[in-house]
Amino acid sequence: MFSRSLRARKMTASQTLDFRSFMKSHFLQTFFRQLIAVAATAWLAMGYAYGAYPEKPIRWIVPFPPGGAMDSIARVLGEQLAKSYGQPVVIENKAGAGGNVGADVVAKASPDGYTMLISSIGMVTNRHLYAKLSYDPLKDFAPISMLAVVPNMLVVNPAKVNARNLREMIAQAKSKPGKMTYASAGNGTSIHLAGELFTSMTGLDVQHIPYRGSGPAVADLLSGQVDMMFDSISSAKPHVQSGKLVALAVTTSKRSSSMPELPTVDEAGVSGYALSPWFGVFMPAATSPEIVKFMNVALVDIMNRPEVKVRFFALGAEIIGSSPEAFAANLQLESAKWEKLIRERNIRPD
Repeated sequence: MFSRSLRARKMTASQTLDFRSFMKSHFLQTFFRQLIAVAATAWLAMGYAYGAYPEKPIRWIVPFPPGGAMDSIARVLGEQLAKSYGQPVVIENKAGAGGNVGADVVAKASPDGYTMLISSIGMVTNRHLYAKLSYDPLKDFAPISMLAVVPNMLVVNPAKVNARNLREMIAQAKSKPGKMTYASAGNGTSIHLAGELFTSMTGLDVQHIPYRGSGPAVADLLSGQVDMMFDSISSAKPHVQSGKLVALAVTTSKRSSSMPELPTVDEAGVSGYALSPWFGVFMPAATSPEIVKFMNVALVDIMNRPEVKVRFFALGAEIIGSSPEAFAANLQLESAKWEKLIRERNIRPD
């Protein structure tokens, strides 16, 4: 009987692999995300040892103008934070210098938990783009959580580019080097870096045309002044749906849940390509670990709410909700990745 029990506990190599596959299954991942959300809610319900935080309004700095995905995400989450904890969350748009103006405000703010920043890839690229900054992006902030990824997608004006997939576009660009153009929201933005990474990996000679923001860039793309653009999915999707633009691929390593029929750039023919335009929350570096933990748990809990998931989906945003430690580690990796590209391509701010 002991022998049979021992044999029953043994797993073949195939069974072990099956078990590991099961552990990685979507079902189990969903289960653990729900478990974490329940635990987070319980943790908040037990109270907060640091005191009655928050006791007054929270300033949430958005370092870009109103209307973009970053601004929309902050407003959705700020509304829910205010509803949950009874204190207003005041969104302040402090635009300028590629996000540096708003970031500087938060870097120099009191680390009392009442000023925070939503930012994106600029938190790791600006230190390599600008010769001098008034703050250190990696030392002057406490990472709270990576919130979400909003994919960029490569879109073309069908009147200018006779291509319906990525391989056709690449062939067309190779047939007339230096003649085709791609627009961006400005030097050093994720839209620009998506194009630089693409041309670097494909060896294409395509002219970069920088604009001061996504809006004017899209306007010129629609009018045929430029040929293509790696635009945010939330901005470009309506034009794709209307037939004014043709979408060829998304920049992220996985397909977008809001446009699952669209392949990734990697799937479409540029092996290894990946750029994930993320949005994350920061507080001043000396903010107490208790407040960092509180805000992290609060935001992750909010993003698991059905009504928030619906609103994020409408923006094309893929929810992440990382721990502060995981976010900090990712910032280091991202910084090294983009430093290399920025130096190789000699990218400079506007």
